[in-house]
Amino acid sequence: MEQQPRDLIPRTLLIVDDDEINRGILAHIFAGQYAIREAENGREGLQIIENAGASLCAVLLDVVMPEMDGLAVLRALQPTGALQRLPVFLITAEARDEVMREAYTLGVMDVISKPVVPYVVQRRVQSVVELFDARKRLSRTVEQQQSELVRRARQIVDLNMGMIEALSTAIEFRDGESGEHVRRIHDITALLLSRTAMGAGLSEEEIEQIALASIMHDVGKIAIPDAILNKPGRLTPEEYEIMKTHTLRGAELLASIPQLRDNQAYAYAYDIARHHHERWDGRGYPDGLKGEEISIWAQVVSLADVYDALSCKRVYKQAFDRDTVIRMICTGQCGAFNPKLLDSFLAVEPQLRCLYEQRG
Repeated sequence: MEQQPRDLIPRTLLIVDDDEINRGILAHIFAGQYAIREAENGREGLQIIENAGASLCAVLLDVVMPEMDGLAVLRALQPTGALQRLPVFLITAEARDEVMREAYTLGVMDVISKPVVPYVVQRRVQSVVELFDARKRLSRTVEQQQSELVRRARQIVDLNMGMIEALSTAIEFRDGESGEHVRRIHDITALLLSRTAMGAGLSEEEIEQIALASIMHDVGKIAIPDAILNKPGRLTPEEYEIMKTHTLRGAELLASIPQLRDNQAYAYAYDIARHHHERWDGRGYPDGLKGEEISIWAQVVSLADVYDALSCKRVYKQAFDRDTVIRMICTGQCGAFNPKLLDSFLAVEPQLRCLYEQRG
């Protein structure tokens, strides 16, 4: 294990005793090992401890002192957590059982009786100081390792997201799109869930995962022949039935990727890929789900997909103007939507429109 640089470890010892001779004896014992600070009563010692921060490595504390005794100092320190970070030794001739019991209960590290034996007190104090130093170094090492693990986990998450985005964008290229479609679907989904009642009960993290999952809604189109996918005119009934299978193929594709199943977005992605063409009145596909049988996230992505398709030029049509887009959605020309979802959509549609104006 890498050693902590010596100058980063606090090396000051505080001696709190009202007897100047006792302070001198203890100072002499430890003078070669630590910088020494002294306090002649408990109140002064407490102030030094509170102001010294991490510079102290240990405190030698007398019990019987004027103004504030040693036990009172311990009582003041105990609720602050200082006694977990700083070893305090009671150096006292007042070694009655009740005194020692309370001292240990409050968190004192050791009780050393007066008169002190130099080599004994030196060794006991030094051993504990070294233990605390080692614990601090270990704590710093653990923190560094945790930070590194978090950083690497973030890299893995970013890599996974990048792969998901790349797959979704590649499919958009097959569909004659530039990849902007999936980014808009992501943004529309996030906005509808975070700024309207449709996202009620969902956490910020859940909304983020749903928005990520939304970009995979059309991954099943990878299984659709180019002749159908990019046909400029109306599809025949047979071709339309083949096109509809992209929902099932998408769910199957997502389920076949083991690494994706460990991703938090997987359950949302699977549901959205399969059900983003279901409709509120049960006339959608592939499962004919109706009303509340359709998840909120599948409903939101469904509307986002329709809104974007109507607002943009496609191989088979020109873009519609804003008023036409809103009218077609609200009058059911593109299938029935949850009335609550339509209300939420109309409330934020001006903000959705900005997504297109910003990107030209």
